[in-house]
Formats: sequence, structure tokens, C-alpha cells
Amino acid sequence: MKWSEISIQTTNEAVEPISNILHEAGASGVVIEDPVELIREREDQFGEIYELNPQDYPEEGIVIVKAYLPVNSFLAETAEGIEESIKNLSSYGIDIGRNEVKITEVHEEDWATAWKQYYHPVKISEKFTIVPTWEQYEPVSTDELIIELDPGMAFGTGTHPTTVMCLQALERYVHPGDYVVDVGTGSGVLSIGAAMLGAERVTALDLDEVAVEAAKENIRLNKVEEKVTVLHNNLLDGITEQADVVVANILAEVILSFTGDVAKKVKTGGYFISSGIIGQKKEQVKEAVQAVGFEVEETVLMEDWVAIIARKK
Repeated sequence: MKWSEISIQTTNEAVEPISNILHEAGASGVVIEDPVELIREREDQFGEIYELNPQDYPEEGIVIVKAYLPVNSFLAETAEGIEESIKNLSSYGIDIGRNEVKITEVHEEDWATAWKQYYHPVKISEKFTIVPTWEQYEPVSTDELIIELDPGMAFGTGTHPTTVMCLQALERYVHPGDYVVDVGTGSGVLSIGAAMLGAERVTALDLDEVAVEAAKENIRLNKVEEKVTVLHNNLLDGITEQADVVVANILAEVILSFTGDVAKKVKTGGYFISSGIIGQKKEQVKEAVQAVGFEVEETVLMEDWVAIIARKK
């Protein structure tokens, strides 16, 4: 089978929203080439450091996001739609940089190889390690929690800063017996993490049907399907039961649109964990959650991204 590789030159700030646009256009995953990886300082406690080849990365200040789409009669229209959606990100104050888009044809075996060279086991918190399904990995501690993911199934590898911050926050705030709602579940990684931390029930929600199926598959892969229910759903629409924790790793603009609904769906004393927030939107999101009855307990920064953990008064 033939595939088209769509490559976008952009900025680190635009990586997450562009990844979401590519997923919604039918891409099964994204590859992110960021030269910052070459100089980033990493703490030993977050896992092994892999040797990186500078030739595999673009010049400083440029990030390349790649995705793979099947070659079909709709490809040209799909590519035009992707380009238009990326341009529209500027209206949200997101710097899209050069926004140079290239499309090249590749064969399926090349696509599979491209995934594997970028994806290795990574320890992202005190307990969690993300492991690709094809790699052998032995836990290094008795309390280590292993989340297996196949990037061919979904658009996230679980190692983006926003996902890492959410998993670390879930580690601190999810307790055995909790009910957790994961809004915009994507690959399902946060729902899987919550279940492994002892949540009694998890509801995973996503408006994208492809994400719903991907999340279901990853949840089965990690053997937590008895705890996690995946629903095709728009944000918290129709959810009536109050949760101990609501987590949302989505764009700040979307978070701002439904903070009032979150306040209704979180128990008194419960938590709202939100990420996918660029630095410029931090204060706006904090003010919005405080306005509906939350107290901000933590504001966590990782690279250019922010996670906000708030407790309902």
C-alpha cells in the first residue's frame, strides 16, 4: 500500500494543535523532529538517554511534524484542508512559524520503519514507563507501571510534555476507588494511567471516532477494559455523574469553553487537571477555573507547556 508523508515546518508552540489537525484528517500518528531534543538536559530518574544524531533533526528554531496518509482520490482535498486548518491557528494566537508543507509518497514498509526509529521505552514519572508494543522491557522497580502503546493505533506516543504532566498529576491526585473522567482521551493513555493507579472506574471521552477506536484498542492492550469505558462524546455533554477527578489534555481554547461544565461534574474536594495549555494562555485558564469555584493547587511548567491542577472548593 502507498502512503503520502505530509511534512510541516512549524514551531514547538504549534506542535500539539497541528498534531490534532493531522489526526482529525485521518493520520494514524505523528513524528516530531525538534532540534531542542539534541541539547535538552534530562534527569536520570526519567529514564534512559538515547544517542541522537543531529542529521536527523532540522535547524535550530524549526520543528518538523510529519504524518502519513493513504494515497487515495481524496488526498489533494485532505491536504488542502490540513493547510487551511493550520493557517487558522494564527487566529488563536498560536505561532505557526514558516508553515511550509511538503507531501511525498512512501511505501508502507518505510512508514512503519519511520515510527520505530523515533519510539523507545521512556520512563516519564516516578511510576510510569511508556513502552512501544514491539520492544522488550523489564521493569526496574516493583512499583513501576508499564503502559504499552502502538503509535500506529493513535496519534500520541504518551511522551509529549502535556501528556507527561497529566500522568504525573494523576499519580499525585488519583486514589483507589476514584471515578475519573478523561475528556479528549485521544490514545487513551491518561485513562489507562488512571486505571493502573487504582481508579475504580474511568470514562474516556472523545469526539473523534478514530480516537475512540484507538483508545479502545490501547485499553484492551493494557488489560484495563473492565475499568475503562470509552464513549464517542463532545466534551462533558450528557455526563451526569460527578467525578473525583476530571482530566483534560486539550487546547486551552477548548478548556476555556467548558470550565463551567467541569465545575458541575466534579465533586466538592475533587480535582480538575488540565493541560495542552501554551504559556501565553496560563493566566487566562487559571482565572477561568477560579471563576467557577476551583482553587489552583499547582501550576506545572514543562518546556513551553503548562498544566493546571485545581481543587473544587
